Amino acid sequence: MNIDLTHTTSGQVNAALVKARRAAGFPAVGMVLTLVIVTDEGNHYDALKAASDASREHPSRILVVIRRPGRSPRDRAQARLDAEVRLGGESGTGETVLLRLHGELAGHASSVVLPLLLPDAPVVVWWPEDAPSSPAADLLGTLAQRRITDSAAAEDPVATLAHRAQTYAPGDTDLAWTRITPWRSVLAAALDQQPLGRQRPRVTAAVVEGEEYNPSTELLALWLADRLGVPVERKVSEGPGITAVRLATPDGEICLDRPDGRLAALAVPGQPDRHVALHRRSTAELIAEELRRLDPDEAYHHALCHGLENLGAPAAVQAAPSGEPARSKRSGKSTTGKAAAR
Repeated sequence: MNIDLTHTTSGQVNAALVKARRAAGFPAVGMVLTLVIVTDEGNHYDALKAASDASREHPSRILVVIRRPGRSPRDRAQARLDAEVRLGGESGTGETVLLRLHGELAGHASSVVLPLLLPDAPVVVWWPEDAPSSPAADLLGTLAQRRITDSAAAEDPVATLAHRAQTYAPGDTDLAWTRITPWRSVLAAALDQQPLGRQRPRVTAAVVEGEEYNPSTELLALWLADRLGVPVERKVSEGPGITAVRLATPDGEICLDRPDGRLAALAVPGQPDRHVALHRRSTAELIAEELRRLDPDEAYHHALCHGLENLGAPAAVQAAPSGEPARSKRSGKSTTGKAAAR
């Protein structure tokens, strides 16, 4: 069911939602959260499709905020709200409201969204592109327990990551971090799965290979450096995405290699090689994962802020004399240990 409203208000949109639920035969609200998507006309379809697919796992009220400030002085001077209420069909298991904010109203999206939030339910705000400089300080961001951005959509992903570290607030997250969840899981399992009586192998160095300007590669390297306290070398490959991680241990190299973006080969010293499904996930899968947890992601925070000064450093790590930290060939900054990151 679709209901189009022009020159409307938030109160009329709420009334249309109640009318649509009653007409569909389920007047009760069975949704677990409100997902606010802040986007534009050119990108709202893909973002809404991903959110609708994710809502099959997390029934949600999806509010799509589309700002249309206008180009001419006359258009910018007006203030108008047009809305479209969708229930059932392609909208997934929840409710969808498209909010088009024209003119001056485009700068006051929070006042339009606030009356439409589900009562006593968490709020998640997602910026597929063009995220604000500080999501936690944004007026819409202040309404949310969780704020999702995607540094991979930025013009300079690495610089965006560095800025995110400076403006981080509990509840912030990045889809570039979500993309490496399978990599982190497989690598942690490879280190933990040791024969009975053998200690976990001591990692002495690591190499992460991935596409240039790929923020997920940077985050994975920072996570390894933070958790293992070892120098991490970042190498550029042709992709797609992250292609390999190599961990040096006294017993030999642990290697997780994924050259095709679908299937990875895991090699662990003393164990037979095996294949691991490590496909590149869709945006809907990433959003669904983020909606499973609404508490602050401390692992993301620690990885993001670890070695912040080394973001964008060259791939190669120069060997240093015994007792001294390894240093980047070009920048000369330390790339090993937790002390170097603070």
